[in-house]
Amino acid sequence: MRRILAVSTATALALFGLTTGAQAAPAEADVRAVPGAEVVPGSYIVVLKSGKLASAVAAEHDATVLHAYQRVLNGFAASMTERKARQVAADPDVAFVQPNVVHRISDTQANPPSYGLDRIDQRNRPVNAAYTYGTTASNVHAYIIDTGIRTTHQDFGARATSGFDAVDGGAADDCNGHGTHVAGTVGGSAYGVAKGVQLVGVRVLDCEGSGTTAQVVAGIEWVTANAVKPAVANMSLGGSADTALDNAVSASIASGVSYAIAAGNGFLGLFALDACTQSPARVGTAITVSATNASDAKPSWANRGTCVDVFAPGISIPSTWNTSDTATNTISGTSMASPHVAGAAALYLATHPADSPAQVHSAIVSNATTGVVTSPGSGSPNRLLYTGAF
Repeated sequence: MRRILAVSTATALALFGLTTGAQAAPAEADVRAVPGAEVVPGSYIVVLKSGKLASAVAAEHDATVLHAYQRVLNGFAASMTERKARQVAADPDVAFVQPNVVHRISDTQANPPSYGLDRIDQRNRPVNAAYTYGTTASNVHAYIIDTGIRTTHQDFGARATSGFDAVDGGAADDCNGHGTHVAGTVGGSAYGVAKGVQLVGVRVLDCEGSGTTAQVVAGIEWVTANAVKPAVANMSLGGSADTALDNAVSASIASGVSYAIAAGNGFLGLFALDACTQSPARVGTAITVSATNASDAKPSWANRGTCVDVFAPGISIPSTWNTSDTATNTISGTSMASPHVAGAAALYLATHPADSPAQVHSAIVSNATTGVVTSPGSGSPNRLLYTGAF
């Protein structure tokens, strides 16, 4: 009888998983997909529920934290295996986990002369070979979230500074050129829309023009924490739909920083995509910008759709470059259109410094010239940037 009881007890323990050394497998949940994106292997963004501590959750799961976020996201970026990511996703303190993905500057094309400044200060063509502006926006700060800035370029005077580098933790110096070009269009003394704006480099993309969600969100976090108001930010970058990135941009806008964002250059620069499928272009509270050429036509590759707020010149735009303190380059893309709008937002904020991002958004959109863009694309508003009202 004693032997039968012993065997029965052991059998019962085994059935309930209570034998020596047995352990329940950790719960797992799905990691949120980022369709069509280039995923960084072994790297994830963890977004927590309100009130939960990133340090506590990261420690509980023994995660190697790359960046911690408090202002634009409650969460962190971390290195971990795919299985560990699924386990973290099942944590009741976690809102969602998504892969860390790559974002890039838009592809560029080259050369003939620029017409951008000449075009945006008048309603209709032909242009008059002049750019008229009522303010230099010297009381406004513009944050260039990009590849960095060559702050010593002569077109910036003493107005350009290094703010933050999410790539390697150094100064936000530009080893690509894209960020310096964007900064020149926003606020260069010769090439810029807002010729006296204070330019701040926020480096989130590397020398190849590539960066991860973790890096871009870290840059947005820094801007949100450190922005000197009135402030505008420009993001001439993007990729596939990315919830974490969208949430970060939305939170930064809610903090009082206006954002101008490139709509994107379509699929490999070959044909246009719906901007509502791209991040951060699809953020509704941002000013999303597609491009036109010298004839006010949208190029076939410039993204379109209802998430586009306004068009601006973006083809063959000359501006400052990173190779010397006098260097220039002429390139094209929605990356070149967006900084025209960031500069225009700075002009508006110069005389309306207390206005909210929603009011800046409304001013840019409502003052745009209507009906002049040729073939704007399905769903796109027919609005071209106009600065004459500012």
